[in-house]
Amino acid sequence: MIKFKVTVVFAVLQLVFSHLPVWATDGQDFYGNVTDYLNGIYEIDDNAGLTAFPVLNIPMGGHSEGMAGAFSSVSDDVSFLEFNPAGSSMLEKSELAFFHNNWIADVKIEGIAYASRVKNFGFAAGAKWLYTPFTEYNFYGERVSNGYYSEGVAVLNASYNFFSSYYFSGLSLGVNIKGAFRSMPDYTDDNDNIIKDSGLSQSAAMVMADVGLLTRINIFKGYASRDKNASIAVVIRNLGPPALDEPLPTIYNIAFSYKPIRPLTFAFDFLLPFNLTDVSLSESPYGALGVSVNVTNFLSMRAGVMVKSGSSRITVGSAINMNKISFDINYTLDLLTQLQPLNRISLAVRFDLGDGGRKLLSDKVDELYLLGLDAYSQGKLDDAKLCWEEVLKLNPKYEPAQESLDMLVTRENLKQKIEDLYKLEF
Repeated sequence: MIKFKVTVVFAVLQLVFSHLPVWATDGQDFYGNVTDYLNGIYEIDDNAGLTAFPVLNIPMGGHSEGMAGAFSSVSDDVSFLEFNPAGSSMLEKSELAFFHNNWIADVKIEGIAYASRVKNFGFAAGAKWLYTPFTEYNFYGERVSNGYYSEGVAVLNASYNFFSSYYFSGLSLGVNIKGAFRSMPDYTDDNDNIIKDSGLSQSAAMVMADVGLLTRINIFKGYASRDKNASIAVVIRNLGPPALDEPLPTIYNIAFSYKPIRPLTFAFDFLLPFNLTDVSLSESPYGALGVSVNVTNFLSMRAGVMVKSGSSRITVGSAINMNKISFDINYTLDLLTQLQPLNRISLAVRFDLGDGGRKLLSDKVDELYLLGLDAYSQGKLDDAKLCWEEVLKLNPKYEPAQESLDMLVTRENLKQKIEDLYKLEF
C-alpha cells in the first residue's frame, strides 16, 4: 500500500512539474489577464503597505495557504495557528509541522508549529522567520555593507471549548500571544561609510495578540456522519500598539466553511483591515475563497483565490498523507510571481503525534451504548442500565446514554402507576 501511495505521489508531481515549463511559456498572457482582472475589481488602495511586520501577512504554508488563506473556519490542522487561535481545542490529533516558503526573489520563510489538546483544552506554540540577504554596493560596485534583513514571530496559544456535548460541537475561544522582531543590518551614508548602529535604529520588537471564536454546526447535511459539516469563525489578529510609529496589520475576520458532501469543503473568509493608529488609513476589505477535495484517503487537492487590491493571488496545492506523516506542497500565483517552475513554492511536513487515546475512548463508549441497546431490546433492563451508566462514567457528555436512562426511569414510573391503578380497581 505504501509503495502504491509513493507511486501515485511521484506521478502527480511529475505531471505537475513536467507541465510547468509549458505554462511558463504559454501562460504569461493568461497570468496577466487574470491578475489584471482580480486587481481591477478594486481601485488601487492608497493605504496599502502602511503597516509594520509584513511577515505577519505571509503564511508559512500548508493546508491554509493551499486554500489562499480561507482557513479561519476550517482550522483542521496545525496551520490554524496563523489564522484562528480557537482551533487548538477542536484539533483531532496532536501535530508537529515544519514549513518552508520560497517567497519572492531571495526572500525565504522558515516555520515550525506544534499543537495538542487535553479534553476541551487546546494549546500550541510556533515560530516563523523571514530573511533575505542585505547587500549594499558603492558607486564602483564594491560591497560596503552586507548581512540579512530578517523578521520573526513567536506564538504561544491556548484555547478552550465551552458547552461541548454529543449534539453540539461547542464554542471554542482561543488566544494567541505573539512576540515579533525586525532586524536591520547597518547601512552606509552618502560617502559609503557604514553608520554605526544605523540598523539598530530601524529594528524593532513588538508584542501583540490574536483572539478567535470557532463553532461547528450541521447545515443541509446530505450524508451520515457524526462530524459537523459547517463551521463559523470570528477572529481578530495582530492587536497591539504601533512599532516605531508604524501600525501593526490588525485584521477583523469573519469566516464560513461548508461540506455539501463528505470529501468536498468550501471556505470563505471576509477580512477587514483596521489601522489602530488612524482609522482613515485602513486598507480596503478583501476576501478569500478556498476549496479542498479529498481525492482518496491519502491524497487531497486544494485551490483558492484571494481578491485584494494590489495583492490578489491564486493558489493550488496538494497533501499526501502517509501513515503518521503528511506532505503539503503549494504553488501561489500573485503579482510578485512569474509563472515558472519552482517559483513561489511552499512546502510543509506534518507529523501525526496521536490523539491521546480519544479515539479508543470514543469507540469504547459507542460499544457500551450499543450493548445497552441490545440488552434493552431483549428485555434485560438491568443490564442495559449498567451499560449506559458505565458510558456516562467514561463520557458524562454522551447525551444519548442519559436519555436512555431517563427513558428507563419514565418506563418504571409508568409501570408503577399502572400497577397502582390496577390495585385500586380491585
